[in-house]
Amino acid sequence: MTTAATPEGQRGDDLGARAGDDRGGLRAALSGLTTRGRSFLAAGVAAAICAFVLGQSDLLRVGVLLAVLPLLCAVVLHRTRYRVAGSRRLSPQRVPVGSEARVHLRMDNVSRLPTGLLMLQDHVPYMLGPRPRFVLDRVEAGGRREVSYRVRSDLRGRFPLGPLQLRLNDPFGLCELTRSFSAYDTLTVVPRTEPLPPVKLTGEAAGYGDGSLRSLALAGDDDVIPRTYRHGDDLRRVHWRSTARYGELMVRREEQPQRARCTVLLDTRALAYEGAGPDSAFEWAVSGAASALVHMLERGFSVRLLTDTGTSVPGAGTEGFAGTTHDSAEAAGLMMDTLAVVDHSDGAGLSRAYDVLRGGNEGLLIAFVGDIDEEQAALAARMRQRSGAAVAFVLDSGTWISGGAASGAVEERLRQLREAGWTALSVPPGARLAELWQQAGGIRAESAAGETYGGWS
Repeated sequence: MTTAATPEGQRGDDLGARAGDDRGGLRAALSGLTTRGRSFLAAGVAAAICAFVLGQSDLLRVGVLLAVLPLLCAVVLHRTRYRVAGSRRLSPQRVPVGSEARVHLRMDNVSRLPTGLLMLQDHVPYMLGPRPRFVLDRVEAGGRREVSYRVRSDLRGRFPLGPLQLRLNDPFGLCELTRSFSAYDTLTVVPRTEPLPPVKLTGEAAGYGDGSLRSLALAGDDDVIPRTYRHGDDLRRVHWRSTARYGELMVRREEQPQRARCTVLLDTRALAYEGAGPDSAFEWAVSGAASALVHMLERGFSVRLLTDTGTSVPGAGTEGFAGTTHDSAEAAGLMMDTLAVVDHSDGAGLSRAYDVLRGGNEGLLIAFVGDIDEEQAALAARMRQRSGAAVAFVLDSGTWISGGAASGAVEERLRQLREAGWTALSVPPGARLAELWQQAGGIRAESAAGETYGGWS
């Protein structure tokens, strides 16, 4: 049996690959004898030997029949020339933790002969569930069979699906040949996100997430920054003084929106978290960072993800932020893919993240941090820029294991951050981010009112 590439017109995630062109030859076919086939062969050989010793010709015929039958089945399967194409489609390819994805398998018989009984099997990691198997009855020439199965994971990550295997059996069940396609697909399980209320965290009078519009050519001729005329520009925007000066048609530059920026900082240090599993403090922090990223992108911010290692997503090619040159959905997908595989780092502090943040005004800063000592709390306090707001969600992993209240050390760290201008909140075990988000918005609003009115009530 041979397999062929998927016909043209199929989706790009097809398993278009040759699964085997008689590799191993007849020896591979003989190795496919089942337990029944090997038993028949052994019984036939034993019967032939006994017949030769005892001089029983009838027993010899029986022995030859038993020995030849599995060999004949192996040769027939080896000579069978089915051309079968397979494809796999994931719906969707990216799912949150705990959600299901459906895998659609399609088999096309592209040969001129009908197939026999086929068993279709797909390889999936044990975290996604049991290995799916399907029995396909006779597939006519040019026919098609479609089957599907569901996968689900309680752990985030990237999981390979494949290769897809076909098993061909003879009618007697004496021989079984397996052929595998070579292509894989990947299912990405991203952290679970939580919808957040539209509260005001920036403390700006212009509103939350709207972004202020910066006009470059509305304050008179002295402030005009013209550019060369382009086909389709409104002739009413022609700037005649600049046109006379440069000798070519010049127009006023359009108003350009200044999008607010937001950095989501995720502390991944191994020493900052205790425990493991879906309900651990670290997984809550990863899920919280994912929720904040998606929410801020939806509110119109230019967002980036930053870890304690100094790694920024998107990279330096987009100035570290997504939302201006990237479509929001594409940017969210890139950062969610990063969070799907993020793991503990070996770092001892937040100095690398501080080096990235101290370069200038990065706008709103939202941090999800684990256990921090006095030194790291002081370093985090300096991360807040004077012109930007900063919100910290501090997780005491010890309380997540014991289920008790926050320790005095955690309260001291929170006080240290608040004195530096942070809106800092302690995250109790099993807390909902939406409630903490609402609480942070209320604290920030009170702080902004105090700054505006000088503390007068």
